Amino acid sequence: MDVKDPFVATLIFSFFIAVGVILGGAIIGGIAAFLVGDPPLTRMWRLANSLKIWAIVAAIGGTFDTFYNLEKGLFNGETKFLVKQLLLIISATGGAQTGALIISWLTQETL
Repeated sequence: MDVKDPFVATLIFSFFIAVGVILGGAIIGGIAAFLVGDPPLTRMWRLANSLKIWAIVAAIGGTFDTFYNLEKGLFNGETKFLVKQLLLIISATGGAQTGALIISWLTQETL
């Protein structure tokens, strides 16, 4: 699939980066829990839920550009920037929630 609009590609990347941060962090954390004698599945579930905010930050770039663009949208009346940044944050949040849901399915824990 060839995505011509760079913003749509950014939305897709944002979603999957957030999923990857949650899955990778939880799985690697589960391995570490196993090595130190903690229950790995419970630790994976806890990590998946506590890593959500960091997955969102990583997916949107972790810089102040997002906040700058939100400021431009709110205070300068440039609604295009405002809508794009809100969609980017929603995409990252959806990716983080999807990753946590996958971990919840794998570990059979509840959200």
